[in-house]
Amino acid sequence: MKAKSVLYFTQKEEEFANLLMKIGIKKNVARVLVYLAHAPEATSRDIERGTDLRQPEVSIAMASLIEQQWVESREKKAENKGRPVKIYRLSKPIDEIMDSIEREKRDEATKQMKLIQQLRSYL
Repeated sequence: MKAKSVLYFTQKEEEFANLLMKIGIKKNVARVLVYLAHAPEATSRDIERGTDLRQPEVSIAMASLIEQQWVESREKKAENKGRPVKIYRLSKPIDEIMDSIEREKRDEATKQMKLIQQLRSYL
């Protein structure tokens, strides 16, 4: 059996994930995004271990990240018999993903301000 190192969150990465959660990114999505921002690529199992999430949580987070086109996957044939292993990586640099999040949050704030102005017009 080969030994493989697994990345774990540092204090700074924990803070990064917590900030993402504070602006409305789901916990599991935030943790997986931060993990992949610091790993060139990783298997689902690596992500589970490194983020301290369970397999279903990682799968749901991956589905969300793939839907937003922030993560891509490829399959690698298993070393022994069995299903191929999926390997994930960011499809865009983390800076571009952060820009996308910023645009989304600005749009949300603008919509909210317009609704507040509309409410004020009724007073």
